Amino acid sequence: MKELWLHIKGDWKNEKKKVQAGIESGFVTFYVEEPELLKKITELAAVKTALESDDGADGDADIIVSRVKHKPENSRSCFHIEIKDKGDERKAVSMVKQVDYLLINTGKDIIPLENIISEAQGLCKVVAEIGDVRQAETVLKALEVGADGILYRPKNVDEVRDLFRVYHEFEAKKVDLVKATVTKIKPTGMGSRVCIDTCSMMHVGEGNLIGSQSNAFFLVHSESVKNPYVATRPFRVNAGPVHSYILLPDGRTKYLSELKAGDEVLVVDNTGKSRVAIVGRLKIEERPLLLVEANSDSRKISILLQNAETIRLVNEKGEPVSVAKLREGDRILVHLEEGGRHFGKKVKESITEK
Repeated sequence: MKELWLHIKGDWKNEKKKVQAGIESGFVTFYVEEPELLKKITELAAVKTALESDDGADGDADIIVSRVKHKPENSRSCFHIEIKDKGDERKAVSMVKQVDYLLINTGKDIIPLENIISEAQGLCKVVAEIGDVRQAETVLKALEVGADGILYRPKNVDEVRDLFRVYHEFEAKKVDLVKATVTKIKPTGMGSRVCIDTCSMMHVGEGNLIGSQSNAFFLVHSESVKNPYVATRPFRVNAGPVHSYILLPDGRTKYLSELKAGDEVLVVDNTGKSRVAIVGRLKIEERPLLLVEANSDSRKISILLQNAETIRLVNEKGEPVSVAKLREGDRILVHLEEGGRHFGKKVKESITEK
């Protein structure tokens, strides 16, 4: 996930409204130059903060930003530099192995930003200052991978909300869903099943991407469909047994057993549109399981789910279909990838999971 930094500076009476709007919108980090503002912000909510401090004083900030080289004792480090020429660019690149963040201002120039991003990948995070909300998407897409975050000083509350809207639209990535044909449905016995209770309400058509293979995921529907058996739980996906993989917002996977409160999961709808939800809790219980196997483009894929009427996949029309009514020959929506996984991260390697 990209980081949003909101620059707060000046009269607190005016800035407080921007901070409150930022907190409500979900901004991750508030960047300040005055320690007094840092204290006022953290009194409003438990948020991440960055403090400009060239003397190396940590204060209570999570990140210490400095225009000189130093390593704070109790905070993460960030080197701040304005890129005016090639010499500034080289200086920024020289710091990528020495700090946690680079905060850079390249104005409207994209090439220096792309050069620094390419050098910093895997070494430190690059946060780019922007002077206009319209720059946000360009910066986040620079060199395809984009900057790791953006810093902006909004003129008013409306600009805070506008920036978050641009960010939300950028993060709502499209996931490629394809059709697979069900080839086998078989009850298998008991297992430890995981319900993912998120902090978001899901709609009909939405769910999580789950599978027994790390490169093949079934769209498992949320409990948002009315039924005569139990009340709906639109915040929940009954995802399957503990061994199953779930696809995360950053493209990695986790075993369902590894999820915990506060983790981010990817919510996907029947058109492939995605959003992020936070895990509130997991419910792991012993339940009867059902094996579903399917074929897509000659690939055999599988998933185990709880054997119950309220557990649903999504059919080729985008409609939720109960596993109790699922039949061989039915077409369902899945997401397929190439290669394998190493500790949840994609690798270009031939790995067989069956």
